[in-house]
Amino acid sequence: MKIEKDRVVRFHYAVAETGQAAVESSKDGGEPIAILFGHGNIIPGLEKAMDGREAGDSFQATVPAAEAYGERREGLSQRIPKKHFGAQKLEPGMQVVLQTNFGPRAVTIEKVGMSVVDVDLNHPMAGKDLDFDIEIVEVREASEEELAHGHVHGEGGHHH
Repeated sequence: MKIEKDRVVRFHYAVAETGQAAVESSKDGGEPIAILFGHGNIIPGLEKAMDGREAGDSFQATVPAAEAYGERREGLSQRIPKKHFGAQKLEPGMQVVLQTNFGPRAVTIEKVGMSVVDVDLNHPMAGKDLDFDIEIVEVREASEEELAHGHVHGEGGHHH
């Protein structure tokens, strides 16, 4: 069965900035991730590279920044009260996840003051071309419930 819109795909991945060592791998956690294909659940360039593949396929794909996390945008900084970071020790260059009204957001600490913290709101991988190693584990039809919810249920997916 080929990967196409509205199918569930389970896959392992490793990702690295082009020319660098891998920074993340699903094999570290042991289980492949599962996505509902064609619903914007992964970066556009990776979805494009997976389209039409089948279970058992292993391949490499380079995704340019514009099709990954976008280009870096200058001036995308915000000053946030220090209390929103809890008790963690903050240093410039650290990446932390903040809970926002729109869900969790990865930010990079720029400057730490007495009561406020300046953060860069660009995604940490913004402006970077990414290399992926992909292994397709399973491709199956999505259930009506998965299609209605827009995500995978069960193994490797969402649990309600």
